[in-house]
Amino acid sequence: MGKARRPIQIVILLLIAVLGGYAIGTAVSGGEAEKPKQGGKPPAFKLLGLDGQVHTLDDYKGQAVVLNFWATWCTYCVKEMPALQAQAEKWRDQGVVVLGINTGEDEMTVQNFIKQTGVDFPILFDSDNTTTRDYGIVPMPTTFFIGKNGKISSIHQGELNLDTLDDQIKQLVDL
Repeated sequence: MGKARRPIQIVILLLIAVLGGYAIGTAVSGGEAEKPKQGGKPPAFKLLGLDGQVHTLDDYKGQAVVLNFWATWCTYCVKEMPALQAQAEKWRDQGVVVLGINTGEDEMTVQNFIKQTGVDFPILFDSDNTTTRDYGIVPMPTTFFIGKNGKISSIHQGELNLDTLDDQIKQLVDL
């Protein structure tokens, strides 16, 4: 009777090994699609804004979009906010929209920060960090420059200064 169970035990053991390998591989790779790249299409999102409205990337179809992932605890994010605000004002009438995606913070924290800084471009909440994962955000801030054609023109990781931001947006407008 023991010999009859042997092949079943081997099959079960192999099945466990295959499933375990798959689970580990998925966990290590994140089990997600590849993160977006320059020249590709950015992942869609549906996020609640500080204005109480739901925003999607499709809402800005035909416009150049500066998509900035940030948090109030991120020193570099805080330092670049005045430059983002200045560029949002400068390019607004030329079909450019700046969107700030806050990564996982509560509304009150973000509202207080926005009041202190005077930022008036749309701020969206990625409360469960799904969009942050979809975009493959690791260092913050990370900014995606999306052309009017809906494709990613460039991706900048780290703090942006006023001049670099201006140059990137000029390229978007000229596309």
